[in-house]
Amino acid sequence: MKFDKNTVIGFVLLAVLFFAYFWNANRQAAALQAYEQKQKDSIAKLNIGKVAETDSVKNAITTINNGPSVAINSNQPSVQTEQIKIVENDLFKVEFTNKGGKIRSVTLKKYRSFDSSLVKLGNKTDQIGYNINLTDNKAENTNDLFFSSGEVVTSKEGAQTISYSLTDSLGSPVTHSFTVYPNKYMIDWNIGLQNVPKLLTNNQLNFVWKTTTSQHEKSAAYERQQMSNICFFEGGEFDYISSNTEHQFEKPTNWMSVVQQFFNTTLVAKNNFNNGAVQWQRNAVDTSTELAKIDAQFIMNVSGANTTVPMQLYYGPNDFNVLKSQTPPEMQKIVNLGRDLYAFVRPINKFIIMPIFDLITSFISSYGWAILLLTIFIRLITAPLMYGSYVSGAKMKVLRPELDELKKKMGSDQQGYAMEQMKLFREAGVNPLGGCLPALLQIPIFFALYSFFNTNIDLRGQAFLWSNDLSVFDAVITWKTSIIGISHISMFTITAVITSFLISIYNMGNTPTQDNPALKYMPYIFPFILFFVFNNLPAALTWYYTVSNLITLILQFVIQKFILDHDKILAKIQEKRKNPKVKTKSKWQERYEQMMESQKKIQEMKAKTSGKK
Repeated sequence: MKFDKNTVIGFVLLAVLFFAYFWNANRQAAALQAYEQKQKDSIAKLNIGKVAETDSVKNAITTINNGPSVAINSNQPSVQTEQIKIVENDLFKVEFTNKGGKIRSVTLKKYRSFDSSLVKLGNKTDQIGYNINLTDNKAENTNDLFFSSGEVVTSKEGAQTISYSLTDSLGSPVTHSFTVYPNKYMIDWNIGLQNVPKLLTNNQLNFVWKTTTSQHEKSAAYERQQMSNICFFEGGEFDYISSNTEHQFEKPTNWMSVVQQFFNTTLVAKNNFNNGAVQWQRNAVDTSTELAKIDAQFIMNVSGANTTVPMQLYYGPNDFNVLKSQTPPEMQKIVNLGRDLYAFVRPINKFIIMPIFDLITSFISSYGWAILLLTIFIRLITAPLMYGSYVSGAKMKVLRPELDELKKKMGSDQQGYAMEQMKLFREAGVNPLGGCLPALLQIPIFFALYSFFNTNIDLRGQAFLWSNDLSVFDAVITWKTSIIGISHISMFTITAVITSFLISIYNMGNTPTQDNPALKYMPYIFPFILFFVFNNLPAALTWYYTVSNLITLILQFVIQKFILDHDKILAKIQEKRKNPKVKTKSKWQERYEQMMESQKKIQEMKAKTSGKK
């Protein structure tokens, strides 16, 4: 077998960066620790002063499942039960409850979960409220109090408003007013407070937000470990946590979002929270449909005796255009188009990949064929650079017989062979690293598309060929017990691996013989590595990689067979070698030759020393 070591260098770099990326993404699994202890430690640091419930207060509060309960508010009826009211627009159905005067859950009408049911965000166990002082000098969280509710009022513009009120015996009313707008996922929530000094300790609004996220995608493990995170806008800057399990908000915070792969729930404070903290913990059980638990607490300073605190709640998709048009600043960055070490791919996605893909899908209904056209577009852009690498490969091919003869002549003198090889390349005008370019060029493009396809909600549910959903892996064979981390086989992964293997085999015939076993068997090892890397990735990405490989094979064959004239290339090389004008060595070539010369001298000295002995 014969193999191009320069291409191997490119493949090795590509493999190293692949594993660096996925190692960085998987570090978050190591952060799983005892959730309860983390929660206690963080709450102790905050000193928010949350007051524990007494048994008498607890007995006065029941859920709808336990029937009626005694009301805490003396101005309310003596018995309270939970009442649910529903407000809808074209995008979602919102369940409101008088217990806490809050949103109970939201059902999205345009998206379905992995079990074909409509996507539901939030549940009846969620808490979102704040502490107020009761008439008997006891503090209670609004989550546990029953509000009286009014009717839904619809404006001329179609906005629907529902209000909840709570009044204690001293006449300090609290109102929660929610407004649902047509064709918007953002809900306005205005909190009305009267007699603030009596209601709030130190005029501070102590928010508590507890929620649990549930599986909506095919793979709960992938959605949990790779795509779930907490995003926020603190101190005028977007930030997030993924591997960490807690964060202290020390600067004014405008919003915090609980993010899943394609959906998010966000709490917005228009006047900003002053400080706070969040603890979140992924579920350690991969078989569970529960993804993570979130416990956030915020402090907001409130001024004035009577005031309105403007808030907002977002329940909806991680759609870049929707978030950009309907939400506060920077919320569109929830869609991960490239962050941290891979932030360099964000401009590629934002200004090239996204606009071109949106243009293609505007007249192509099949997203699979749209990805094929996107791949062709990318290859056209990179064609000039790729052509140079093919020319370099052709030069290597015509020099192969001479290199093989040189190898036989030098025998076991590897350093001598390397120096003579570099000399031959320099005389012939061959770039020995030219074969690396195709592999290196794939790196930023691959990482850009990895981010793009993982977060593009338009791919959800899009069928193509044997794949039922391009946003997840296309498992054609599955089994229950995981074997070395594999519980299924993705068909597009198989096609990507096979086409990568064919490219390696094709290139082996154009390059000098290699005796190094590591280089000799790399074509067989690298596709095997790709299988483990690609098997859990979205079908859209592995389909792209398959198409890109097929285009590479076709281009290589056509260019080598019908465009490049190897006899002319050899003639030009021979003419250049006869030219007495010697091309100036590059600094890299000089250093490489110096290193080879040094190693050769060291080996000669060792040989002399061993001969004397």
